[in-house]
Amino acid sequence: MVNDQLTLDFLGFGLGLRTAHFEHVLQHQPLVDWFEVLSENFMVAGGKPKYYLHAIAEQYPLVMHGVSMSIGGTDPLNMDYLKALKKLANEVQPKWISDHLCWTSVHGQNSHDLLPLPYTQDTINHVAARVGQVQDFLGRRILLENVSSYLSYHDSTMDEWDFLNALAEQADCLILLDINNIYVSARNHGFDPLEYLSKINPKRVQQFHLAGHSDYGDYVIDTHDQDVVEPVWQLYQQALQRFGLVSTMIERDGNIPEFPALQQELQQAAMLAAKQFPHLSTRTLDAMALAQGQAV
Repeated sequence: MVNDQLTLDFLGFGLGLRTAHFEHVLQHQPLVDWFEVLSENFMVAGGKPKYYLHAIAEQYPLVMHGVSMSIGGTDPLNMDYLKALKKLANEVQPKWISDHLCWTSVHGQNSHDLLPLPYTQDTINHVAARVGQVQDFLGRRILLENVSSYLSYHDSTMDEWDFLNALAEQADCLILLDINNIYVSARNHGFDPLEYLSKINPKRVQQFHLAGHSDYGDYVIDTHDQDVVEPVWQLYQQALQRFGLVSTMIERDGNIPEFPALQQELQQAAMLAAKQFPHLSTRTLDAMALAQGQAV
């Protein structure tokens, strides 16, 4: 039988590794399956963050997640950036590397924002060619994440989910499906998030993101500074039904709580997955069982 699996093995349930939690992770070695690191925070020659990164990498699987590749931009790819990214990957041996399906820079100036693209075949051709260059340079497939958006282009000729699918296929890359971003964009643009999920090719979905947002009624902003809300948990359950077990992590970049609070939220994701996959066993679920046993 021919194995047509494109994605890597299920890692379990992870958290974003943030500075505030470095010491806790090293001292307590919490029962978490893996950590996602922000690539740009460690693309330096040395220093204390790199010390913590290497120490934690000895204890946990890591994945790298970037915000500055500008894969959809029109500036030439930044080879200095890619060299630093590859050097970091060689050091910590991440399970995979991801960035966002967007553009961030123009004329050499970084906007420090994840800006959406027009959904056209011309854009797919442009981005797919750049993804090919990046993957050839890194020697591996990368993951591209759907971003939250607050505007749309008149030039777009397809829906976002069709664009993402076609781009991943043409570029032969993988998908980091951000469940919260789907919810945020669905609220902002008035589409059905379940239709989004139903149209994405499961064979290319490597990872899920979960996060909180700020809800202003008429619009929603992806701020990563709140707990995951119930509608996003419900959408996550639908994603589990559609895609099966996919490595899942929670992002938190503002109002960062103590580590045990985030660990407890991650256990909620694991519990929802365990309800659909009763034989699931991970370190995150072990931590939840241990906590329940201690509470008895």
